[in-house]
Amino acid sequence: MAVSSDYTPPMDPLVVLHEDHEIVVVDKPAGLLSVPGRGDHLADCLLTRLQVAFPTALLVHRLDRDTSGVLVFGLTPHAQRNLSMQFEKRSTKKTYVARLEGRMEEKSGTVDLPLIVDWENRPRQMVCHDTGKQAVTDWRVLKVSDDDTRVRLSPKSGRTHQLRVHMQALGHPILGDPLYAKGAAREDYDRMMLHSEELRINHPDSGRGMSFRAKAPF
Repeated sequence: MAVSSDYTPPMDPLVVLHEDHEIVVVDKPAGLLSVPGRGDHLADCLLTRLQVAFPTALLVHRLDRDTSGVLVFGLTPHAQRNLSMQFEKRSTKKTYVARLEGRMEEKSGTVDLPLIVDWENRPRQMVCHDTGKQAVTDWRVLKVSDDDTRVRLSPKSGRTHQLRVHMQALGHPILGDPLYAKGAAREDYDRMMLHSEELRINHPDSGRGMSFRAKAPF
């Protein structure tokens, strides 16, 4: 079963990993938008659901609809500004887990391929060495099975669909990816096998380093 282009978000209860006077950290389910899309049918999202319990919650970063895992929100304008600056300066650290099509022969590596929007096929992105923006991803194999590979991904930049396009460029698209996988690698999975496993930030009030984790559900 392929990931549907129709928006039918899951109704899973909100999973709060941490909350204090400045931030709230949650584990986003796959299939739920981080923020509202265009049109009333795309209004349901993690941010609006979160604001029911935390009315002052403010967006800092986002995950693709079909990606699950750790997201942090600011609860004050100060926290939002501070965290946004951390992401902009790349002082945060994010790690993901993914399952990829095929067996990877190498154990680790780095993908350094510039990305740009594929205007004729939006929202797809593509590699473009002429006008693309630099995008770098470190990867490491965790487990190799008969016909797929489990990897840990560490993006060094934050381009749209970066991990998805970089893995496709290696010849190993993420299983269940509705945009970049093809055939059985797309159709045989009920979700995209990409999960934001860990996020490290500095607390916007104390400056203390903090790490938040959510185990991959696949």
